[in-house]
Amino acid sequence: MAEILLQESGLELVDLEFRREGRGWVLRLFMEKPGGVTLDDCAAVSRELGDQIEVEDLIPASYTLEVSSPGLDRPLKKEEDFLKHIGKLIQLSTSAPLSGQSFFKGKMMDYQKGGLLVLADKKKIWEIPVSLIAKARLVFEG
Repeated sequence: MAEILLQESGLELVDLEFRREGRGWVLRLFMEKPGGVTLDDCAAVSRELGDQIEVEDLIPASYTLEVSSPGLDRPLKKEEDFLKHIGKLIQLSTSAPLSGQSFFKGKMMDYQKGGLLVLADKKKIWEIPVSLIAKARLVFEG
């Protein structure tokens, strides 16, 4: 539902989280668009999505809805995310160690769909099987 709403508004769903925090539940939606997400975009999506969730009674518990851009260190989740950011500095963790290492940071040199991500750090070029990537995100170069 969120993805359809965002597409209709010219926005892209980056990530969606629903988790218990403190005493309550939080539904967090991260979105982006070329040129950046505005406060008006966030407010409009929050209103529309909140209304749809209430009408459909999708979340019976009390929750807080947070809508924002993913920030400069956005997560990389889908193949399109990786392909769009070739040449950028990223960090990632793997679900199993490669040569005794599970955390990597470097410039993404290549991404082969369903296969390997090629990452270059100061010491080495890593070929990391995409299936082993647990988490990945851009690193702000400022």
